[in-house]
Amino acid sequence: MQNILKLQQKVVPELIELLQKRYDILRVIYYNGPIGRRILANDMNISERIVRNEINFLKSQNLIEVNTSGMFITADGEEIINKLKGFIHEIKGLSQIEKFIEKHLNIHQVIVVPGDVDNDKSVLKELGKAAATYAMDIIKDNSIIALTGGLTVKQVVDGFTKNNKYSNILVLPARGGMARNVEIQANTLVARLADKIGGNYELLHAPDNLSNVALETILNEKEIKSIIDKIRSAEVLIYGIGIATDMARKRGLSEEDIRDLEELGAVGETFGHYYNELGKIVHSTPTIGVKNEDVKNIKTLIAVAAGRNKARAIIATEINRSSTVLIIDEAAAKEIINIIEKTE
Repeated sequence: MQNILKLQQKVVPELIELLQKRYDILRVIYYNGPIGRRILANDMNISERIVRNEINFLKSQNLIEVNTSGMFITADGEEIINKLKGFIHEIKGLSQIEKFIEKHLNIHQVIVVPGDVDNDKSVLKELGKAAATYAMDIIKDNSIIALTGGLTVKQVVDGFTKNNKYSNILVLPARGGMARNVEIQANTLVARLADKIGGNYELLHAPDNLSNVALETILNEKEIKSIIDKIRSAEVLIYGIGIATDMARKRGLSEEDIRDLEELGAVGETFGHYYNELGKIVHSTPTIGVKNEDVKNIKTLIAVAAGRNKARAIIATEINRSSTVLIIDEAAAKEIINIIEKTE
């Protein structure tokens, strides 16, 4: 397969480029349909004239349909997308990129989704689908699944298909809540995921950014203690990765504290811990839910992140986590490689 692809790229590179372009158009329509031509052109940063020509071709092949509400994918179009995924993956050399990152970060597995979330928002949906597909393959009866909040984890929950093939599944929030959009808080996502997979769930009725005194008090509550113990028994943990300064602001840290984090070299954040570029924790905030020491005992960690600007945070938080399955977009993956190669 690799030899054939190399020959095609040398002899007829324009065909490979055209294939990738049409695949990208189909994928954007699939995740956003019904979608108008102008919005599609803006989302993909290409001219309406090019979009019009490609849409006419895709419609003639019965891969999309067009009506007054916009364009949407057909069954044939969806089949083509699914069949082309592996091919596009090989064309872009993503298998080699995955192996490189696995080796240099010393983690269990890397899955790279084609594209750049900063240029194509549908990449985030595909990222969520890839993470959900992986999770559905490893979840077993009687499993405990924990997940954090955030937009990226929401996309993972959205990516799960509704099914009842599992028995006695418990879904738990890995973190307390923050004063922000309730739709992407862990409690909300836990309830949605449990509904999708026919599982049970429990909620953590506590804010995440507590003082040490308040945290110690609330952890003595019987109900809170019980759910924390269950979270620490999870077999699967699904979580996003944050840029240190961004997460510090979201958690209400003062500008002075944020400057201190920058002086400490903090670049990434997970579970209330801030990591420097060497993967060392340089600062921790009081938090309710899963902690760094708990993560070591969880069988499968599914870390999901996208965007070139997340590369340093990904390296910092995930290096040497041998049970991590890292799911990222192509842009983040290539920037991770750039950083690794510069430091070697």
